[in-house]
Amino acid sequence: MSLVSFYSQEELEGLGLRHLGRDVRISRMARLYNPAGLAIGDHSRIDDFCILTGDIFIGRNVHVSAFGALHGSQGIRLEDFSCVSGRVSIYTESDDYTSGQCLTNATVPEPFRHIEDKGPVRVARHGLVGCGSVLLPGTTVGEGATVGALSLVRGDLDPWFLYLGVPARKRRPRPSAEILRLEAEFLAADPPSL
Repeated sequence: MSLVSFYSQEELEGLGLRHLGRDVRISRMARLYNPAGLAIGDHSRIDDFCILTGDIFIGRNVHVSAFGALHGSQGIRLEDFSCVSGRVSIYTESDDYTSGQCLTNATVPEPFRHIEDKGPVRVARHGLVGCGSVLLPGTTVGEGATVGALSLVRGDLDPWFLYLGVPARKRRPRPSAEILRLEAEFLAADPPSL
């Protein structure tokens, strides 16, 4: 057994990912259920103890921090330069927990369950999701939007704003000009390996 914490390029190529970009880092301690559903772009990284399942697209220069849980049965899209901090959970479907008319959880066959809420989740370019936050089905974190730590998000967040709380509420604008200037400079420099 290797003591290197990330898979080698040869090991990554053997995982059967839908797409594998250049200079990708995936921790050996991450769990990829349905690797054929995972597309990951150049210079992106998935850290220790992450769980990824379902249909997931990860753009370039995206970081999924330790203990992230991405449940993408309806599709998750993490666009370029976005970040999912530690212990973030993203759900694209949710059982009916309130009606008392069905059974719940993944061990129960579909005819006995009712999926109450479902829809893809998107974190747009430069979107940031703070540690311990939860994104519920159908959520879009707009370009450059920031979700503060321990927030609960459902629905669409406007681009370039900071959101905080349970439920997450719009707090203040997030400046974009310098971030976009730095992105252009970074891309023009042909970034080195991680």
